[in-house]
Amino acid sequence: MVTTERPAGAPAARTAGPAALRRPPVLAAVAVGYAVLQLCYAVAHMGLGWDESVYLSQVDPRHPAAFFSAPRSRGITFLVAPVVALTPSTPVLRVVLALLSAAALYAAYRVWEPLVGRGRPALAAALFAGLWVTVLYGPQAMPNLWLALAAVASAGWFLRAHTGGATGRERRNALLRLAGSLAAATLFRAPDGVWLALPLLGGCAAVRAWRRPGTVAAVLGGLALGGAQWAVEAYVRFGGVGARLAVSSETEGGMGERLGAGLSAAYRSLDGPQLCRPCHIAAPPVGHSLWWLLLPALTAAACALAVREGRRTPGRGSPRAALTLLPVACALALAVPYLLLLDYSAPRFLLPVYALLALPVAGLAQRAARAVRALPRAPYRFAVAGVLCAVLAAHLAVQLRELRVNTADARDTTVRYRRAADALARLGVAPPCVVTGPRAQPIAYAAGCASEQTMGNNRSTTTDALLRTASRVPLAVLLDPADASVPPYARTWHRHPLPGTDWSVLLPR
Repeated sequence: MVTTERPAGAPAARTAGPAALRRPPVLAAVAVGYAVLQLCYAVAHMGLGWDESVYLSQVDPRHPAAFFSAPRSRGITFLVAPVVALTPSTPVLRVVLALLSAAALYAAYRVWEPLVGRGRPALAAALFAGLWVTVLYGPQAMPNLWLALAAVASAGWFLRAHTGGATGRERRNALLRLAGSLAAATLFRAPDGVWLALPLLGGCAAVRAWRRPGTVAAVLGGLALGGAQWAVEAYVRFGGVGARLAVSSETEGGMGERLGAGLSAAYRSLDGPQLCRPCHIAAPPVGHSLWWLLLPALTAAACALAVREGRRTPGRGSPRAALTLLPVACALALAVPYLLLLDYSAPRFLLPVYALLALPVAGLAQRAARAVRALPRAPYRFAVAGVLCAVLAAHLAVQLRELRVNTADARDTTVRYRRAADALARLGVAPPCVVTGPRAQPIAYAAGCASEQTMGNNRSTTTDALLRTASRVPLAVLLDPADASVPPYARTWHRHPLPGTDWSVLLPR
């Protein structure tokens, strides 16, 4: 039973009375709308992308496993394993992931309802689900969206564990769920799980009421549980955690060597492409990027209002300020590696940041709505509300346009992978077989072949071992017009164009 007593420094819980229980389930409606958007737009992108083929190949009994590079984590592989084991159908996988991601959106933001009421989580979920990148990656076997939702849940359960008036059992349940959410985040992206845990541990050190052994144990336990597989794999395959991190940095182009380059790349790739590496494209139009440019200002305004409220009501303000400041701190921590340590970007990298910042932005929007309602004259209220609605409609129109463009781009890319795989089959490259060269991983997966590389970030074999393999099974060497260098061992091989693409393949005579 919730009491009126509350430890200092703990956010106050909001209980739902009979009237609140009769309100329509707005958050559930947002989740349903998110699922519908995916089914109408993003699921039409049926082919598997490059990274997806790598993740799925690890558990697909019908295909050889592709090389799994050091920066990757296996959470998304574990998530899709049951579906992949039952069916090879990509459309089925897309539908299942669309429904699961909508349910996860509901579950993650539902954690916040006892803290801030029903309106803010529903609005935050709608703001997050309204981004084109959120819709596009909902049905994809990629880890970033799942990390984002796990981060939202982790921050919420952390605050719920310190809610004033919560019973001991409620605190224990919240801490268990905090550990589970953080473990999920770490399982999807192990290094990001550490970045997410830093502000939580910092909060334990900074806020006296949060300095509880149980809280620290929950955070560290979640990290350990989610990162155990990654750490074991680090020792088995790379010689230790430090060695794996070093290989990961090398794979990413040297993390930290060009500080801040990721910020420029993130801005340039805001509307796509889905991977901007190297990122030398022009910046998006201001009309398309204005929301992104205003996001820091809106976040700062929400934080300033939260801090001012804390100063006005020192007995209660600090806990309420935590409802804004903690998700912002978690978002900033998760943004560090992608904005400051990388020299390239992809729109999906910042999904966890957007998911967390949607909460304070939604709170700011609620304040704005109350301010509009408080205007003395109805014409003023209608005018301001009309302007705000027009701005929101323009933002959503931009997101819908970019969703269509990027969905079509993703579909075109995967169609080319499929065409290349079909062309290989017509040339006699059929399982068991090996494909090497640019884009070998997705094309090999589509063709049912193994993929091997003798150089680059996905180096998995030597030239001698590759040629020994070629003496037993068909070997295809892919060529890309942008990098048409021919391996010395294949200079006398026949070149065959792959119809429907601008690629070609070398096959032994």
